[in-house]
Amino acid sequence: MPDETATLPTPPADADGATAWVAEHLGDLTFDGAGGVAASPRFRGGQGAADAALAAWDATGYASRRNEVLPVERRGASGLSPYIRYGLLSLRQLHAQVSGAPARDREKFRDELLWQEYARHLYARVGDANGRDLRYAQPAVADPWPEPWPREMKCVATTLEELETDGWLVNQTRMWLASQWSVRAGAAWPEGEHRFFTHLLDGSRAANRLGWQWTVGTGTGRPYGFSRWQVRKRAPELCATCTLRDACPIERWPDATAGDAHADGPTRADLRHDRDLAATAGPAKPVLAAAPDHVWLTAESLGDADPALAAHPGLPAVFVFDAPLLARWRLSGKRLIFLAETLGDLATRREVRVVRGDPVSALAGKRLAATFTPVPGWARRAAALDVADVHPWPWLVRPHDGGIGSFSAWRKRGGSVTVAGVGV
Repeated sequence: MPDETATLPTPPADADGATAWVAEHLGDLTFDGAGGVAASPRFRGGQGAADAALAAWDATGYASRRNEVLPVERRGASGLSPYIRYGLLSLRQLHAQVSGAPARDREKFRDELLWQEYARHLYARVGDANGRDLRYAQPAVADPWPEPWPREMKCVATTLEELETDGWLVNQTRMWLASQWSVRAGAAWPEGEHRFFTHLLDGSRAANRLGWQWTVGTGTGRPYGFSRWQVRKRAPELCATCTLRDACPIERWPDATAGDAHADGPTRADLRHDRDLAATAGPAKPVLAAAPDHVWLTAESLGDADPALAAHPGLPAVFVFDAPLLARWRLSGKRLIFLAETLGDLATRREVRVVRGDPVSALAGKRLAATFTPVPGWARRAAALDVADVHPWPWLVRPHDGGIGSFSAWRKRGGSVTVAGVGV
């Protein structure tokens, strides 16, 4: 793999063009290899696709149907998470979007937005330590399975096919696979989490890791048990057509108890109190040191409403495909195609420059405007670059310095949204 920085042509905005573009320019960095790169048949990247998906979604029935799996027509999950992950739809925007929805659906959806925000706050505070057991050890399994996700099980095979093809899963089946991998089969949860991360279009180290920690019980001390009962309730046709239906290996609840509390993950002090809240939250208002000449885009914030983009409509935007990082991660090509489509769509409205290489080398010599981004890599790179104009991250709830070891503790301390002076 070449290490040098390379300026790439602007990606096409359509799926076929973006697929060919990724295969040619980034295929060697993918899980699939250049010859196997394929787009998600379900999701298209870009602001236009995000806006269309939001306009087509109705929150009515969300609370009662969000965990339905099959048939697909019964699902109530929004399918908006890929657009949230890349900043094409903001949590603030979605919070307002459901103002007129039925009360139960509105509050349940807003609870899920707060969970996403909590995941970001935790990651912003503890960084990559969220990839280790948060508060408890993973439950021990007496007889680990040689294959944590055996495809002979119809529930596993069908769910993995959706993950690997579409790059998306409803929350219920994410919990099924995570529990099966770790709580029942005894495989290390970070390895399963990375399998998810490889394929999920909405994969982020914040939300993905927190979901696994919650399911496995390393975050709560209460492992989630997956058994045939959930499949029969949420997707009965899977059991009816499974070759193991008369000898189901998950007929009973898994025999798992929470692991011991331990301190291998973030320190207890970090979970109780933020020692550098300013670094976690970023600026509350723009910090301008000098006039910028480029807007630096990151994968967390690619929407038209990105604060730095919006503040500098006449400047070229630059996005760097981090080749060293992608070579380590080996993501599925569909994730990079989604990004390429998004950049191609943005390029129909303003100048976008795309580079392959190390971001610090690629952006050297440029005076940058950027939106503060609550991930560890942004802070490290920003410290090595000339970021002359920093814009606040559009938090749904601005971080506080209190307890963050659990969602309930975080929310009690200040995890609520205030709109026009009214907490909702």
